[in-house]
Amino acid sequence: MKTQDNLILLSDAYKYSHHKLYYPGTTRMYSYLESRGGEFDNTVFFGLQYFLKAYLTGKVITREKIDAAEKLLVQVFGRNDVFERSKFDYILEKYDGYLPIRIKAVPEGTAVPVSNVLMTIENTDDECYWLPNFLETLLLQVWYPITVGTLSREVRRVVAEAFRETADTDFIDFVLNDFGLRGASSMESAGLGGAAHLLNFQGSDNIVGSLLAQEFYGTDKVYGLSIPATEHSICTLKGEAGELEVFKHVLRTFPTGTVACVSDSYDIFRACAEYWGGELKEMVLSRQGTLVIRPDSGDPVFTLLRVFDILFDKFGYTVNGKGYKVLPSQVRVIQGDGVNIHSIRAIYDALRVNRISAENLVLGMGGALLQKVDRDTQKFAFKCSFAEVNGENVDVRKNPTELNGHGQLVKSFKQSKAGRLKLVKVDGQFQTLREEEQPELADELVTVFENGVLLVDQKYETIRERAAL
Repeated sequence: MKTQDNLILLSDAYKYSHHKLYYPGTTRMYSYLESRGGEFDNTVFFGLQYFLKAYLTGKVITREKIDAAEKLLVQVFGRNDVFERSKFDYILEKYDGYLPIRIKAVPEGTAVPVSNVLMTIENTDDECYWLPNFLETLLLQVWYPITVGTLSREVRRVVAEAFRETADTDFIDFVLNDFGLRGASSMESAGLGGAAHLLNFQGSDNIVGSLLAQEFYGTDKVYGLSIPATEHSICTLKGEAGELEVFKHVLRTFPTGTVACVSDSYDIFRACAEYWGGELKEMVLSRQGTLVIRPDSGDPVFTLLRVFDILFDKFGYTVNGKGYKVLPSQVRVIQGDGVNIHSIRAIYDALRVNRISAENLVLGMGGALLQKVDRDTQKFAFKCSFAEVNGENVDVRKNPTELNGHGQLVKSFKQSKAGRLKLVKVDGQFQTLREEEQPELADELVTVFENGVLLVDQKYETIRERAAL
């Protein structure tokens, strides 16, 4: 049995003691997920359905899994009074291994301002009060696709603004390409992050993202699309003296359509001036398609500006309706090195200053898209806010006092919410309230999972529509 197939083992080790540590008489635990702030002022909720389908739906507790967990956890703790198999035996015997919990969540693809509830979870059987927060470890990993989807959407916002100001087209679906598969920590994270990116763009070399969207979000469409492209192992195969011949071979191999060629193996500026814009110029301009030239080293801003200067000089340009220079349609540039949301802003600022249209450039983002994010990028937290103890309702919250960097005693940003929560819209804006507040306002949180059954099967197309700017 693979470890990831045994839900009983997918929690932080210390949580196996919690069923004994919760105060006697506890019968209900209710917890919620939120982004407490971070780099962006909103988050695009996405990925929960994957975790529900992959880990929680159906008969997920079996005798075999309980036996395997017991064997391992006795070794983990070096004692046999921490893991209590009877807790899981109860779920197996009474519910046939289906989980007695209820999960409510905002519809996937919804952009919600930070500091609002995104999801809630509670037990539906008093004996399983320990279960909601036992599942925190797994469910909190939804921070990852949410953060990647949010980052990708914010890049689209930057791209859209640059195109509005400098281009005659607003078609930007292929401007940001996912180059992150090889740099991802696992195929699972590549799939989750890749599918999150595809909510906003369609350019991707990360096939796993499209596969995850198909398998877990009910689409037949392949959303991540790509083009033929070289890498350095191709362009350096005949050495520096043979680079020009390799470039010719690339153009001959794909005489039509779009093809990308990395051109910095030896000297990107020579490649642009003497090869692409020199000996190969007529071959490039006679193609029924587009050659995308790829620099892959150096400072992105200064490198791109010099590359465009050379290409404008060699291939000429037109001035679009907004007064910005545009290369012939047969030539474009892709920047895939050193690309993150901050360098993207700097690149577009430099293009504006130099009267270069954004439509000349596409981008590739790898590690910065799928790996250079963490749970604190958007300060995600999963906290208990309500409980029932000995028949009494209890509002639960943390509200720490801490020392800041100046040695001053202040209230921490880590304070949590109290009570049973709902997400409502007030004058079109999301707001988190207690369930009993303003009963006339509908709860935007929907019950998506109850007692082991997925109640709402959200489709990828619908999620993309919600996430659209």
